[in-house]
Amino acid sequence: MPDASPSPRSGSRSTTRQRMVTSAAGLIRKHGATATSIDRVLALSGAPRGSVYHHFPGGRTQLVEEAVDYAGGYVAALLDAADEDGDPVAAVDGFLAMWRQQLVASDFQAGCPVVAVAVEAHDDTPQLTAAAARAFGRWQAQFRDLLAARGVETARAQRLAAMVVASVEGALVMSRAHRRTDPLDAVAVELHALLTAALEETR
Repeated sequence: MPDASPSPRSGSRSTTRQRMVTSAAGLIRKHGATATSIDRVLALSGAPRGSVYHHFPGGRTQLVEEAVDYAGGYVAALLDAADEDGDPVAAVDGFLAMWRQQLVASDFQAGCPVVAVAVEAHDDTPQLTAAAARAFGRWQAQFRDLLAARGVETARAQRLAAMVVASVEGALVMSRAHRRTDPLDAVAVELHALLTAALEETR
């Protein structure tokens, strides 16, 4: 997903709000939710300070939650575009390729904002953890439905989909730590083989 927010258009309420959400998502990708302050979001988005509570009456927590929902929806839309032919293996290959490209393009500085929120403690803001769970659940459901549509038994499709999301997200974290794509590339090879075999079993 893009780190930069869209160009502002004078007088556009929706554009100002969206710039703030996408800017927050970009900051979370690089620095985590805790370090994503209102001041940082305003500086990156160019939004006036008075717009914070105008657009986000719930304050920073609401902004971060909406940034996670935005990230979840952004990736889900890419998955929808990637799986137009109904091929779950191609969709997973595309999912991995997207994250690989984004890691390299950011020099391993930007990961997944959903993971960044999920791994932090949010005892006082459980809605943030819930937002991360929604995003993971949405992606998992997309992969499950693709596999089930190709004849994989529903319970197994659910397990395989969980493995896809967990493996990719874990590999992203490892790749950022190592500053190389080896973990993500390894996961790509093994998931491709695993899913191909699962589909062949249905024939």
